[in-house]
Amino acid sequence: MPFVGVQSGRENLFQPQPRVTVAVNDAAAWRLNPDHRQVYDKLSLALAAGLRAAPCGVDPIDCGVAPDARVFVKPVVNLAGMALNARSVPADRVPMEPGSFWCEHLIGEHLSSDCLVRDGEPLWFAHTRASRLKDRERPVYWDVGGELGDEESVLVDMIRRCLPGYTGLCNLEMIGGRPIEMHLRGSNGFFDLYGSEFIPAWVALVDGESFAPPPPVSGGLVISLFGTEPPSAEQIARVREADGRLQLDVHAPDRAAIVRCHDRRLGMRLVRELGLDG
Repeated sequence: MPFVGVQSGRENLFQPQPRVTVAVNDAAAWRLNPDHRQVYDKLSLALAAGLRAAPCGVDPIDCGVAPDARVFVKPVVNLAGMALNARSVPADRVPMEPGSFWCEHLIGEHLSSDCLVRDGEPLWFAHTRASRLKDRERPVYWDVGGELGDEESVLVDMIRRCLPGYTGLCNLEMIGGRPIEMHLRGSNGFFDLYGSEFIPAWVALVDGESFAPPPPVSGGLVISLFGTEPPSAEQIARVREADGRLQLDVHAPDRAAIVRCHDRRLGMRLVRELGLDG
């Protein structure tokens, strides 16, 4: 059975194919993993992480949040882009929005971590850091690869608690060392930089074959070109000079393209040359 939910134009990346059905997007992951789909309830996840949070309709002020403090509002479950409709608002202006919740506003480093898991036990991590440069709360680029240090123990504990018996790939996001989201799939946009041994290792794991963890991710940058206009000839030329690969984004309405650079230094230079650093 093939990978399920692969975006058009990305099929060649997902080779070899597994014998079992494996989800690549959240909708397929929710459907195919009934024993673990509760991780998509972001309100329960926030409460389990010890954060102040409640459904919209419960006044944050009644929960001890200062009226002028910022809180984050987002859907409790959202399988069509987990950050869709998420935004920061003052605590005294939380909308009565059915299906959404508020959570204390976290500050600090935004981290996305993919993990290969066997029977609820983490086997391999790939960590990616969001840039401080933002476009409407969205990172301008992601720095793929590198060590996490002591914070990795938070992820290990969370996986063991939330995914007993799960085998496959999962993704966790943290801000300031506090978990905010969990997915029963990986960060597909980063796979290009994980190395040639990643997909075969993932397939061997889910098919129950002999598994060897892939090498640590050497890294690179994944850069978003936000906007509705297609990349200009000058932008395309600069991407080529940086030895990057440009992929037109036909899925996000306000992101024209995604650029992937295996060389972090050249990627950072490209960010500056494209004027994305403000």
